[in-house]
Amino acid sequence: MILLSITGLFRTLLIIIGVLIVLRIVGRMMIAKRNLEQERELLKRQRLSEKMMEESKQNYGKTTIGNVDKKAADQAGYVDFEEVK
Repeated sequence: MILLSITGLFRTLLIIIGVLIVLRIVGRMMIAKRNLEQERELLKRQRLSEKMMEESKQNYGKTTIGNVDKKAADQAGYVDFEEVK
C-alpha cells in the first residue's frame, strides 16, 4: 500500500512539473510573438515617418494655394472681407 502511494506521488509530481514546463514554453512563445508584432508596427511607423520627412524635404520652399470650402469657412467664422465705414 505504501509503495503504491509513493509511485503515485512521484507520478503526480512529474505530471505537475511537466505541465509547468509546457506552460513556461508556451508563455515564452506568446511573448516572442507579441514582440515580433510590436517590432513590425514600429518599423511600419518608422518607414511612414521617413517617407513623410522625404516628402517634406522635396516640397521645402514650395507654395501651395488651396480652395476654401464655403461651408467649413462659415462654421469656422471665416470672414472673406469686411466693410469699413
